[in-house]
Amino acid sequence: MTNNWMKKQRLLGYIFIGPSMLGVLLFFLIPALYSFGLMFTNYKFMNPNVEFVGLDNIIRLFKDPMFYLSLKNTAVFLLAVPVSIALGFVVAVVLNQKIYLKKLLRGLYFMPYITSGVAVAFVWMLLFHPTQGPINGMLRSIGIDNPPGWLSTTTSSMFAIDIIWVWFLLGYNMIIYLAALQEVSPELLEAAKIDGAKRGQILRKIIWPLVSPTTFLLLITGLIMTIKTFGIIQAITHGGPGNSTTILSLYVYQNAFRYYDMGYASTLSWALFIVILLITLVQWIGQKRWVHY
Repeated sequence: MTNNWMKKQRLLGYIFIGPSMLGVLLFFLIPALYSFGLMFTNYKFMNPNVEFVGLDNIIRLFKDPMFYLSLKNTAVFLLAVPVSIALGFVVAVVLNQKIYLKKLLRGLYFMPYITSGVAVAFVWMLLFHPTQGPINGMLRSIGIDNPPGWLSTTTSSMFAIDIIWVWFLLGYNMIIYLAALQEVSPELLEAAKIDGAKRGQILRKIIWPLVSPTTFLLLITGLIMTIKTFGIIQAITHGGPGNSTTILSLYVYQNAFRYYDMGYASTLSWALFIVILLITLVQWIGQKRWVHY
């Protein structure tokens, strides 16, 4: 009787996870294997003449200066993640206090994260306009005669994209930190105050270590999400000016859907996978030193 019941429970479990597993198989595993096979061909979209080229695409990858530029731009883009995490923590600590309009402020901070990417791109393009934008207008009003060109110059465009991405991620990081702060024991904080600990010491030596698992989660998910993101950059700059904002994921998209070079795009996508894997492994090994469970 017990064995039959266990078999029915196991069958029921398989039925429940079946649709999800089918989705993973159809939309992740099979495309990944297909992409791995394309990496060794010269397949181009709408071109029936597909030939096996061996390691030519991989050799081309290591000789491609645009690949290294996209890696550099990706590294600069990833700097937005720790900045947004730090700011999200500060905002969460402030909004966790007894202040006026706390719920309204939480909603306003989180709103950018659920806003359409196209709307975000359009608004920031107006804000960062070099001559008519309100940001440069404000800078001129305080005496800065030559404000940055922001999205219009190769020297400042990636920095402007980082600002946009920090603003975009800030609300999500804040909400997750707020949830983590609810789990911090008020009695522990009160005991620290009685022992004479100052507010900065409580924040640095008690609250920050207690929420370090949350920080680790936000760091991993934030870096993976950022390194795969290209839509907002595509909408704002299309990778320009002069490829100064072309990150690796956007370079994959350009080769696949602008130049229709699917073989080389597959090679780039697997390079992107390796970069994500290495970053995740480094974080996973390093977290043993600073994450406190």
